[in-house]
Amino acid sequence: MRDTKTSAKKQLFKTGVLFATSAVSLTVIQPPFNLSALAWISMVPLILACSPQAKARGLAVAAYLVSLAYWLGNLYWMSPITVVGWVAFCLYTALLWPVLGLALRWCRSKKLPLFLASAILVVGTEQMQGLFLGGFLWRLLGHSQWQNTTIIQIADIFGAGGVSFLVAMVNGLLAELIIAASNKKLSQVTQFAKVAIVSMALLATILYGRWRIAQTEDFVQPGPLVASLQSNVPQSVKRTFEKGQQIFDELMVHSRSAAKAGAELIVWPETMVQATLSPEVQGILDPAHEWKILDQKLKMHAKGKAYLLVGAYGGRPNREGTELVERYNSAFMYRPDGTLYEKSYNKIHLVPFGEVLPFRKTLPGLYKLLMRFTPYNYDYSLDYGSRYTVFEMAGSAGQELPAYRFAVIICYEDVVPYLARNFALDDKGRKRVDWLVNISNDGWFVRFEENSGRISPSTELPQHAAVCVFRADENRLAIVRSVNTGISCLIDSVGNIRDGFAAGTLPEKAMNRTGMAGWFADKMPIDRRVTFFSKYGPWLDFCCEACVISSIILPILARLLGAAGFGTRLSGKSNGRQSQRTRSR
Repeated sequence: MRDTKTSAKKQLFKTGVLFATSAVSLTVIQPPFNLSALAWISMVPLILACSPQAKARGLAVAAYLVSLAYWLGNLYWMSPITVVGWVAFCLYTALLWPVLGLALRWCRSKKLPLFLASAILVVGTEQMQGLFLGGFLWRLLGHSQWQNTTIIQIADIFGAGGVSFLVAMVNGLLAELIIAASNKKLSQVTQFAKVAIVSMALLATILYGRWRIAQTEDFVQPGPLVASLQSNVPQSVKRTFEKGQQIFDELMVHSRSAAKAGAELIVWPETMVQATLSPEVQGILDPAHEWKILDQKLKMHAKGKAYLLVGAYGGRPNREGTELVERYNSAFMYRPDGTLYEKSYNKIHLVPFGEVLPFRKTLPGLYKLLMRFTPYNYDYSLDYGSRYTVFEMAGSAGQELPAYRFAVIICYEDVVPYLARNFALDDKGRKRVDWLVNISNDGWFVRFEENSGRISPSTELPQHAAVCVFRADENRLAIVRSVNTGISCLIDSVGNIRDGFAAGTLPEKAMNRTGMAGWFADKMPIDRRVTFFSKYGPWLDFCCEACVISSIILPILARLLGAAGFGTRLSGKSNGRQSQRTRSR
């Protein structure tokens, strides 16, 4: 009996070590470490840990604990904003490793091809990660390859999930070969067949990637000179609203420099204009009101110079004009003729706890409790936007320009694929925008030392930029990012984060633009290609998710219901009816 317990403890320890090895590898393959080559072997220890001989309960416990530590550690930058949201998200996401582990254990017991099973299960559980917080697809296996431009071109067919699928396939194959070698079955024909299949998938991906990159010149034309401004304001300073004018003035200095350099569109970061700029609100303000003055300054700045896109607040006042009944995180555009563009964009995908607190209307008691764990002492919840606004540039001061169209995605809207995709095409399947603009305030995720005034960036900043690469690649739409605290950059339509620029003050190397203020301007590339992904979305992810749910989660629920007595009662009724029929005969 003692030997059995000792053996079980050893097995549990070994399982935990293997899971921890994968957790460390999965950490360093993402920015800022960028050891992307390790991604191709990072899941091998996890797959080996999921042995059919491993006890299911021990495997699930080890997977959950290691996964929880992995997510808590890698999303540490969430905690200053919302401890509740950080812990809740990690508690949920950690559940996906036990699901993945038990599913792999079952596949190994049935001797299913691990190269295929691993790919399906990894992508399926990654997609399930997006169920919480309205969709937070962060640190996907495929995201590690953001610098591998050739490999990620398949995203225009499969999305970022396709890259995860390929990397997981290689991991599954390597694990399969290690298991076969330990069982002295490495020389079997089936092993060579599996190697051939995965090798062909890799080769096809490389050839496709090189072809798509090579054809880019034929489909891309230079667009207008676009400038991106970057402020360097930690959220702890911004949220007091005491330095709103100072923030505005500093951005105005950069904006004037960009206009002087010939920028035709100048982009300011998310909510850096601390005013409500909606015409409905502006129309009822006193001329001396601070918001009114900021609006007039923006109009005067744009007049005769450039289009000006700013992040600010939107809203709708009540009939009396005494308070806002709707509040939005918005983007507004001023024309070179000094007028405000008739349409604004109100952020559609709000971040729970960060921008909107759940249960405000459904469970007021819980809502009040959650308020105690937020960085604010007032109701800061915003309203959801609903309109996919397209901005048009019809011309510029003193010269005629072709009409350009672009759309704005705000902050973490670049993390969820559906928003960029919905902007990409019209209802006839034609491209309706020439590029995307991502305005963001990543000042939430820096550490600010008040005594020294030093701002230290977190790992969120480079990871956010890396995720945005896939939105450009999926839809063949270049993206210009204007981000408070960084990283402001230009991502072209094949997913390159471009270093250098035509004019500006930020560092030449894009990924070094963290924790500083400045600006850059460059020509916006316009890609005419329409992608399969833009038309049909993340179909691969949904298929893999359906496989995980139908083959793993539903059977588990069925067993749980059976254990609770539902199956017995149904069976008893059926047996009773059968007995009656038998007696009647």
